[in-house]
Order: sequence, then structure tokens, then C-alpha cells
Amino acid sequence: MIRLHHAHQTRSMRSLWLLYELGVPFEVMYHAFGKNLRDPEYLKLNPAGRVPALEINGKTLFETGAITEYLCETFPDAGLGRATDDPERADWLVWLHFAETATQHVAALTQQHIALYDEDMRSPIIMKLEAARLGKCFAALDGRLEGREYLLDRGFSAVDISCGYAAYSGSHYVRLEPYTNLTRWYEKLTERDAFRSALPPKDQLLYSKGFYPVPE
Repeated sequence: MIRLHHAHQTRSMRSLWLLYELGVPFEVMYHAFGKNLRDPEYLKLNPAGRVPALEINGKTLFETGAITEYLCETFPDAGLGRATDDPERADWLVWLHFAETATQHVAALTQQHIALYDEDMRSPIIMKLEAARLGKCFAALDGRLEGREYLLDRGFSAVDISCGYAAYSGSHYVRLEPYTNLTRWYEKLTERDAFRSALPPKDQLLYSKGFYPVPE
């Protein structure tokens, strides 16, 4: 039995997308974005009070990077991971964890634009800094994708999912269009059935706007 604890448009979308790509049976427990994740019962699954949490084989995992590695090792025939003796293993690990480097800036921007409800709690300075830092991450991905269809030379893998989520969520704060390689790659990812299956219903969006500009 595989059960994913998920909140729409959050980091757990990486794990949901990956499960759809793997094509394995699983169920989803949906959670609202907010304080309900501090419930004592949920904290037994993820002590940080965040999503995702993945229940599998009598174990509970949290942190999307760990979940990605575990799922790819558990279902190696899908070809989304890279074994320890694979020549692409080092690059696979680098881009898997780079996804969190990018997403931490997305998380900071989400806090500023969405989680902080009162205008006087928000900081345009922080928004500008974090958007600039996210832009640098997009530039790094754009450079990696020069001459490549996907992040690894042998084709689509779980690192495209992890970094693809960073592009999906980050595109609400930084435009993708200036990064031509990144845009081309991202458009290809959004055509995948598994990506579309991981999207939320239109009436359950965390991002109520398509784009959140930095206030002047």
C-alpha cells in the first residue's frame, strides 16, 4: 500500500507527479494548506508539519528528495532514477537536490505573497531579493539545458520532475520566457499526462493568480 499525503500546488506535487509517472497503485490523502498540518496525528507522519508524507511498505517517509530516491530505487524498472554505478548518478543527485535550492526561494515568495495575509507584514525588499535568487536558479537550469532535451543526457528522469515542479511553482513569481532552453523544456514537461494528473482542480488552487509581481 502506498499513501501520499498531499496539498495542492505544494512541494508534495513532486511526489504525486512521480507516482503517476511510475504507474504504480497509490492513494492520496488531501490536506489544506495551513495549520491543519499541525494536528498531532499528522505530526506523527511528518514532524515538521508539512507535506508530503509517504506511507509505503510499513514505513513513513517525508522530504521530497528522500521520497524521490526511495521510489526510484523501489521501482527501478521505470528508469526514472540512476543506480549508484550509473555514469549519470552524480548528475542525477546534483539536479535532484538543486530542485530544493530553487524551491526554497519559491517558498519564501509564497510566504510573502500568499501566507502573510496582512499587507504591512509583507516586504517588497524580500520579494525582490528572492525573485532575483530564483531567477539565478532558472538561469542555471537554462544553462544545463543548452543542447539537451532533458537535464540528463539519457533522457527524462525524476530530476526533471523535481526541477520541473520548481519551474511550475516559480513561474508564478519569475517569468520563464527570458530563459529559452528552460521554457522549451518546461513546455515539454507540461504535455506529459502524469504532470497534468498532478495538477489541482481549478477551485482548489493555492495560487489564485497566474502571476504575482513584486509591488513597487
